[in-house]
Amino acid sequence: MVLRSSIYKKPAQLRSMVEPGLITADALDAVRSMIEPGVTTLELDAAASALISARGAKSNFQMVRGYRHTICASVNEQVVHGIPNDRPLRPGDILSIDAGAEFRGWNGDSAFTVIVPGDAPADLVAPRQRLSDVTAGSLWAGIAALSRATHLAEVGAAIEQYIQDNAPEGGYGILRDYVGHGIGRKMHESPSIFNYAVADRGPEVRPGLAVAIEPMVVIGDQETFTEDDGWTVSTVDGTAGSHWEHSVAVHDGGIWVLTAHDGGAEKLAPFGVVPKEID
Repeated sequence: MVLRSSIYKKPAQLRSMVEPGLITADALDAVRSMIEPGVTTLELDAAASALISARGAKSNFQMVRGYRHTICASVNEQVVHGIPNDRPLRPGDILSIDAGAEFRGWNGDSAFTVIVPGDAPADLVAPRQRLSDVTAGSLWAGIAALSRATHLAEVGAAIEQYIQDNAPEGGYGILRDYVGHGIGRKMHESPSIFNYAVADRGPEVRPGLAVAIEPMVVIGDQETFTEDDGWTVSTVDGTAGSHWEHSVAVHDGGIWVLTAHDGGAEKLAPFGVVPKEID
């Protein structure tokens, strides 16, 4: 008989995930504060690494075999898994930063997208900003759905519906080959969290579930390829991408966004959801 570990965690285990979530949030805040034209993504990587180390944690990205950086930095047509480099950022670049921290054996994982400020054409910046805004909104729609869901597939359906309702004419592409995941002792655990509607209802949503929800959305077609570096995922048609992510715990009192300092209160308020701290 093969024994499979449960995807549901005990209350004490969820409490152990709060600190790595906050460390991850602080690392991303440190990166965000540095983003301006002329800064390189290697410099952003160094800042995230320094903060995580100073808090007594480790970069869980560096624990992935073959990857030696603390963040993924994806620029313009790169959607996810971009490798930090020495190219200076330019005004109007759309930049997605993904990072995570392991603290005392537990993990956090989060990502955000930003448009590099500065003098750039409005017809370049505006559609990229809208893409980021819609992707972020879909993340929070998915988290709000998690708070009410009976099964995990409801999250993906809510994400897709939000994107369809808020995308410009012609719509956006939602990456099909890359999805969210469970999180805990490992950064990537079961179950998968799709960013679109699927026929299978998925696992039951109940206390003990900890997941990383991460919509990845592009302006054009969702078809992607992996660049020669073996990591960077870019759009085939060259259109821009956006990636937003949070780690979220479901517990007896409700939900708590582990990688948001307020547990997600501000962003969940428009959806009528009040997060509850983990007792």
